[in-house]
Amino acid sequence: MQAALCATCLVDQFFPEVGEAVVTVLRRLDVDVTFPEEQTCCGQIAFNGGYRKEAADVARHFMDVFENERHVVVPSGSCASMIKVYYRELFRDDPDDLERALALGEKTHELTDFIVNVLEVTDVGSLARGLVTYHDSCHLLRELGISAEPRSLIGGVSGVELQEMPNADACCGFGGLFSVKFPEISIAILDEKLDAIRASGADTVVANDCGCLMHMRGAIERRGMSVRAIHIAELLAGE
Repeated sequence: MQAALCATCLVDQFFPEVGEAVVTVLRRLDVDVTFPEEQTCCGQIAFNGGYRKEAADVARHFMDVFENERHVVVPSGSCASMIKVYYRELFRDDPDDLERALALGEKTHELTDFIVNVLEVTDVGSLARGLVTYHDSCHLLRELGISAEPRSLIGGVSGVELQEMPNADACCGFGGLFSVKFPEISIAILDEKLDAIRASGADTVVANDCGCLMHMRGAIERRGMSVRAIHIAELLAGE
């Protein structure tokens, strides 16, 4: 099995350890992981900001880089959603690029989707300790419908107990530009998420998107909570 890693901007700039964990997990599952060095942003940032022409230019480069890969694995529900869902909207008036976008979307997978539904694995041979709670990232859940897959993988980690938090599917308040444009609302939403994490009693909160993790980590530190926020790839890479 061969798969190309789309690192995402946040992994590249702020969370390189997540990219390394993805490679560790996939190689453990006998996946030949490649990393096209020409890759850049998928275009989501410009798209969400309303810069459709600029987003299309970035997306075309992304398709140029990845369209000949057998599988593309993305450790992010939001970036995977951009490729699988929003490229259709971005190129709806461009038949040639729309055809390319649809083909790429078919072989693009968020990490847990790839492991569970393509590789058909729920136990990746990882070992950890403690009580873990899971945060459903918005795009992953609402655009891609992925909820059971990460929970199955967490359940397969030896030594870990999954404890659901109240309203696990509620937004953390990040939302990319939303947290910048509406900081007061964003923080109010985040406060509710942190209360839910505390109520779970877990010592670790796991998510699939680095945007959520960055948002939650900062507030967890400011509150002095004894909880760590990690990407699911980091949990699965443990041994």
